[in-house]
Amino acid sequence: MRDATVVVAADYFQAYSVVGLLAVIGVLFVAVAFGAGRLLRPVVPTPEKLLTYECGVDPVGEGWAHTQVRYYVYAFLYVIFAVDSIFLFPWATVFAADGYGGTTLVEMFIFLGFLAVGLLYAYRKGVLTWT
Repeated sequence: MRDATVVVAADYFQAYSVVGLLAVIGVLFVAVAFGAGRLLRPVVPTPEKLLTYECGVDPVGEGWAHTQVRYYVYAFLYVIFAVDSIFLFPWATVFAADGYGGTTLVEMFIFLGFLAVGLLYAYRKGVLTWT
């Protein structure tokens, strides 16, 4: 009995040792690539190269720009609803399977209820109004 346990444990750790070896090889590959790039690139700093590049236009003013937070909120809301729509596709396939119809329907309405509450909260806070 003990020998069988040792064999199973050895197989288990051997599988993970392969994954660990591949991870080490991947890290070494990236390190060698970055090191080769650092050694082979030309280093000729000039004042023109040290300027901030803005789409071919010479920079004017300071480097700090004020960005309104609401744009990040719009992006965040988009990501939330895009990810939630991804969850709707598997739900539709499970809903069609035998024996899962009622349960998945209730679960999805609970899920959509949470989304509706979040959308209502964002609307009440004035996040969705353009000013």
